[in-house]
Amino acid sequence: MTTYDARFRIWRGDADGGDLRDFTVEVHDGEVVLDVVHRLQATQAPDLAVRWNCKAGKCGSCSAEVNGRPRLMCMTRMSVFDRAETVVITPLRAFPVVRDLVTDVSFNYRKALEVPAFVPPQGVGPGEYRMQQVDVDRSQEFRKCIECFLCQDTCHVVRDHEENKEAFAGPRFLMRVAELDMHPLDAAAAAGLDRRRTAQEEHGLGYCNITKCCTEVCPEGIRITDNALIPLKERAADRKYDPLVWLGNRILRRRPDTE
Repeated sequence: MTTYDARFRIWRGDADGGDLRDFTVEVHDGEVVLDVVHRLQATQAPDLAVRWNCKAGKCGSCSAEVNGRPRLMCMTRMSVFDRAETVVITPLRAFPVVRDLVTDVSFNYRKALEVPAFVPPQGVGPGEYRMQQVDVDRSQEFRKCIECFLCQDTCHVVRDHEENKEAFAGPRFLMRVAELDMHPLDAAAAAGLDRRRTAQEEHGLGYCNITKCCTEVCPEGIRITDNALIPLKERAADRKYDPLVWLGNRILRRRPDTE
């Protein structure tokens, strides 16, 4: 097995501040960044805080920024870096640091709670749901999300503007709204819930300017912008600005007064 010594620069600190520290760590062929971080913990920095779980790219726990790009450390092979370069690992910039590479991502769980759940259709029991395969495939793409929150981290609306967090759910949860709005069995409208209106007025859909940075960092290859955010924007715009929809809403509002 071929080995070599790689230079790493890793952010060490906590909520009160910190800095980048230099390390030289042995690397073996075929290893990923998380392997090297574990070796660093075992040999030089046993107190290095890093979050991880499955080491298979399915739990989303080991999110960090490697050479400035949001990545899963367990899915980033050392072979993508030149052996002479220094690999810089820093915590997710969009979220508060807890310690070292661990950040407080509770913002995302709060936003998840703000998205109303799937509303089952009336009169349809468990096991009786029927959908076209194309609708299943559409929803299945979005459900591949492992909630690594790399899309949330790279979205400049969240990343560069702390003040936006209150009004903006971020691409991961706007994708969830889009999935439910596309679902042919979701009975939200019958329950009085307008998902397109809430996407615009409560989840900050208008803040998204479709730069596709969220799609670029998604480790599951979900086309967040093209298949979720843009279609949701189009439907929300139709609902809000289409003159026929506006006229229909006016007629429906006036009807009780004329009877």
